[in-house]
Amino acid sequence: MSDQKEGELQVNELKVLTENTQYYIQRWPERKACQITRFPHPYPQLASLQKEMVRRASALSGVVWSYPGEFKNKEAAGQVRGSPNEFAGIGPTSPLLWLARRFAILSGPTIPIIGEGKEEANDRYVEQLVASAEVAVEEVIRRGVAHPGKIAIGGHSYGAFMTANLLAHAPHLFSCGIARSGAYNRTLTPFGFQNEDRTLWEATDTYIKMSPFMSADKIKKPILLIHGEEDNNSGTLAMQSDRFFNALKGHGALSRLVIGGYRNFVFPTLVKKKKIPMKPKQLLIQRLKTLELILFITIQDHHFDLSGLGRS
Repeated sequence: MSDQKEGELQVNELKVLTENTQYYIQRWPERKACQITRFPHPYPQLASLQKEMVRRASALSGVVWSYPGEFKNKEAAGQVRGSPNEFAGIGPTSPLLWLARRFAILSGPTIPIIGEGKEEANDRYVEQLVASAEVAVEEVIRRGVAHPGKIAIGGHSYGAFMTANLLAHAPHLFSCGIARSGAYNRTLTPFGFQNEDRTLWEATDTYIKMSPFMSADKIKKPILLIHGEEDNNSGTLAMQSDRFFNALKGHGALSRLVIGGYRNFVFPTLVKKKKIPMKPKQLLIQRLKTLELILFITIQDHHFDLSGLGRS
């Protein structure tokens, strides 16, 4: 909380979006608030950013960064989470860092996967995923926020899985993708994943259809795969990205695999320090250079030397 006026502590008068969190002491019974900290804005060059919660959908480059979720009914899927009045904190691997490079960010759009009654949500995963992505893209284009040919899709973990699926099944929506710490072959997680309780043997068709690895031949748009070498999440071992990259390369897809030395599932975290690992800043620069190059190529329709896109 910050920018408290003299007098009573009125929460609705606090500028929590553009001002850093501050601490106050509330005096009783006078009900006077006394500010005891004055933390500066951590990134003042982004202090004027605009943030909005889009509740309904009907010419910058843009990045859609999301994470799908399963629900048993439409009412649960429609519940609003988060707040537009929240301070926009930016971590070392946050997609909001692209704001400094003049990208518009659609962060965390709701992508509900719904299975009502006896229907399991994931039985129609791809269909619902594409439908939600189409609505999100149509909305940012309608608002004039993003150029139709310069929208990237990205995500972490299940969001990376989503990214690969959208490039395979909705290539008309996105120019490229960034997938970090993902699992792309669901047959390698045969006893369930996320909210999927059925095993591979109980829902074989669903496992196969949901796996972007099985649709690697359909991915024609550029994709950047990022994975921690020491990923400690049993569902997203580094071999997932390694095998997916080989499948993409075998089908001629424009792809790059970046392995973070001694990084685990929470990518900025070091597992051990036996050698100099890739730092978050280096990773960010890698992502920015790759994304900007791909988006420039897509919009200009030129042919550049992309021999540098490979494994690193």
